[in-house]
Amino acid sequence: MSNPPQSHQLSRFIVASGMTNLADGVAVVVWAWIASLLSRDPFLIALMPVALRLPWFLFALPAGIVTDRTDRRCLILAMDMVRAIAFTTAALVVWMSQPLAPVTGDGTAEPTLFAALLGCALLVGTAEVFRDNAAQTMLPAIVPHDQLERANGRLWSVELVGNALLGPAIGAFLIGWVIWLPFALNAVTFALAVTLMLSLQGPFKPRRNDTPNWRKELGQGLAFLRDAPLLRLLAITTGAWNLLHQMVVIALVLHVQENLGLAAWGFGLILAAGAVGGILGGFVAERVVRWMGPGAAAQWMTLASAVAFAAIPLAPNGFVLALVLAAFEFTGLIWNTVSVSYRQRAIPDALLGRVNSVYRLLAWGMMPIGLLLSGVVVNAATVVMARDLALAMPFMVAAVGASLLTLFVWRPLGHGFALVSN
Repeated sequence: MSNPPQSHQLSRFIVASGMTNLADGVAVVVWAWIASLLSRDPFLIALMPVALRLPWFLFALPAGIVTDRTDRRCLILAMDMVRAIAFTTAALVVWMSQPLAPVTGDGTAEPTLFAALLGCALLVGTAEVFRDNAAQTMLPAIVPHDQLERANGRLWSVELVGNALLGPAIGAFLIGWVIWLPFALNAVTFALAVTLMLSLQGPFKPRRNDTPNWRKELGQGLAFLRDAPLLRLLAITTGAWNLLHQMVVIALVLHVQENLGLAAWGFGLILAAGAVGGILGGFVAERVVRWMGPGAAAQWMTLASAVAFAAIPLAPNGFVLALVLAAFEFTGLIWNTVSVSYRQRAIPDALLGRVNSVYRLLAWGMMPIGLLLSGVVVNAATVVMARDLALAMPFMVAAVGASLLTLFVWRPLGHGFALVSN
């Protein structure tokens, strides 16, 4: 058991992460929903979350180098301040654009506002890349390695409360009441997170003896991942899964609006139900992984995602859809516990930021592709079928993709974790 100072440090770190994830949860609904108020074109709507995810492809590698060169706590503080400024700007531009012009099917009636919000989303996403990489590499400096599963479970449970339970519900309520208010709330929330992170104390800068050289540093990170077969497999699997997951996430917006006929608050509650499943997964993940073993847990959780993707368009109402998402997030949290805990344990601290960034380039860099692919699939399907069926096609494509992914990685995952345990 960790000593009291470690316990206090971990608690403050978790609360600060919970605050930032509360803001992220509010934004989950707000970014996509406000895009749907400015246009009904699935491709244009997808551009808003693309702006949030594209920085993972552009800046993941630089973020790893910066993370291993600097004090990780200071980097987190700086990035949270950047996000507070970006959300303040978004609140102001939305407020100044009131009332909004009527939504159009093609293009947008508010091109200046749409472009300004895309810029704010891009800034928020860029800061998130640096912040999240620093936060994930900072945790092993706070708790012993044999407690990483428990610490990650607690951290993700708190993050899910904000990111997918409270945040979406609050965001849906606020955007239905005052459209600029969710952005203003997020600015305040990030400012509070900065205050909490300021209270952390300790050595959070990696110890290094070499002279900084970005090419050499990047090469070391790439070489470590190249020579670690299980880490490489986890990165590729996560990347493919994230591509499919993002197809589903953006497709849900129009599916819920048009096929199920629900308003913003209904969408928020459905996402909140998914969070409940994830929170439960966070509480039991350590026991599930211990019972099944990390290899079997990774295998079965990958298969479960394929089943969930196929079940989403078959859900006849919001209540059943909420149950599907709850089961989906439960299994997803267990997968994350296996993947991230192994990564934190297997990578040396001095390399953690760089290897983590290469890993996340593969894992998160696929997200923008999935978002854009969702819009392309819907627009292409609309040519040959009714719109309600076309809106369901991204879920079916994701289900087929996840099934194929499970077939390809089932045996390598089991074999890889078996070698590690032996």
